[in-house]
Amino acid sequence: MLRFLTAGESHGPAQMAILEGIPAGLALSVSDIQKELDKRKGGLGRGGRGKIETDEVDILSGVRLGKTMGSPIALMVKNKDFVNWQQTMSSVKLRHMESVLGSHVPVTNPRPGHADLAGVLKYGFDDVRNVSERASARETVMRAGIGAICKKFLKEFDISIASHTIQVGNIQMPMRPHDKKYMFEAVSKVDSIDPDIRCLDPKISQEMKKAILEAIKNKDTLGGVIEVIAHHVPVGLGSHVHWDRRLDGRLASALMSIPSVKAVEIGEGIASSGKYGSQVHDTLQGSTLQGRRTNRAGGIEGGISNGEEIVCKIYLKPIPTLGKPLDSVDIITKKPVKALTERSDVCVVPRAGVIAESMMAYVLAEVFLEKFGGDSMKETKRNYNGYLRSLR
Repeated sequence: MLRFLTAGESHGPAQMAILEGIPAGLALSVSDIQKELDKRKGGLGRGGRGKIETDEVDILSGVRLGKTMGSPIALMVKNKDFVNWQQTMSSVKLRHMESVLGSHVPVTNPRPGHADLAGVLKYGFDDVRNVSERASARETVMRAGIGAICKKFLKEFDISIASHTIQVGNIQMPMRPHDKKYMFEAVSKVDSIDPDIRCLDPKISQEMKKAILEAIKNKDTLGGVIEVIAHHVPVGLGSHVHWDRRLDGRLASALMSIPSVKAVEIGEGIASSGKYGSQVHDTLQGSTLQGRRTNRAGGIEGGISNGEEIVCKIYLKPIPTLGKPLDSVDIITKKPVKALTERSDVCVVPRAGVIAESMMAYVLAEVFLEKFGGDSMKETKRNYNGYLRSLR
C-alpha cells in the first residue's frame, strides 16, 4: 500500500515527509527530487520567501547506493528562514519577558478566505499562528518531493505527467480541442518555453504577466486555472465496484487538497453538463477496443482509466493574504481590525501546476501498485507486462 505523510510548519526548522510502499530496486537520487523542487520555486508572482529558501532536499532513509530498499523513504527540507523565527516557533514554553521583549507576539486578526478563523474555533486557540503555520502552502514543498519519487516510479512504465497554465485572473487560453491534434509533448516542454507563467501561448502569456504585475502594483492577488495531463496511462486503473476505489474520485480528492484549489474538473466535465449525450461521449474506433476519436471523458469512464490521456483541471482562488488587508475581527477583543498581512505570494498559479502533477503522480502510483503489486521493481514489471500481454 502506498501512503505518505508530511510534517512541519511554515517557519519551523524543516519540512519533512515519509513515503511508504515504493518497491525495492527503483533507481533514485537527490537530483531526481531536487529538479521538481526547483520547478516549484519558479513562476511570476512569488513573494519574498522564494528569495530566502533554497529548498535543498535530503534523503534520510529508504534509499541505499542509489536504489530504493522497499522501506519508508524519508525526506527533509530545512527552512532557511527559521533563523529569523526561532523564538516565535520555539517548541519550548517561553518565559514572560522573552515573550514580551522578543519576536513572539500572538496573532489575533484572521484572514478571510484562510484557515485562520475556522482553525482557531475548531482547536480552541487564542493565536492564529497555531493554524496558519501548518495551513500554509509551504507544506507543498514536500508534496513536490513525494511527487518526484512517484513520477520516477511511473516513468519506469512509460507514464508521464505534465501541466500548463490556461488561465490567470480573467486572461485565458482558448479551450483546447480534445482530439489527437493536441500533443502531450508540447505541454511537457512548457517549463523550458515559459518558466514564468507556464503557458503555451506566448501572446496569452504576456497578457497573464501584465495581469500579475498589475495585481502586485495594487497589492492584490490573482487566481487561475491549471490543466494537468497524464500520458500513456494503461486501461484498468481504479475500479467501479466501490465509491472509494473510483479513480476520478481519488484524483479529485487529491487535487482538491492543494491549498487555494476550489474546484476540480475531469475532461470536459463542465461543458458536457450542458450538451446532449450524442455530443459528449467518446466513440470507439479500431479493432483493439481501446482507441477513441476524442477524449472528452478525460481518460476515465466509470471510475476506471480507459487508456486515453487523463486530463484534469484545477481552479485556484486568489490567495487570502493581501497587501491591502480585508476587514476582519480580533478573536480576543471581538473588535473590528484589518486582517493579517504577512510576506506572501501574489499569484500561485504558475507554481500550482507542479503540485498538481505531484498529486496526480501519487494517486496514479497508488492505484498502479494496487493493481500490479510487487515488493520489487522486477516483480511489478513482470506483473505489468503480463497484464499488457493479456490485453493484446
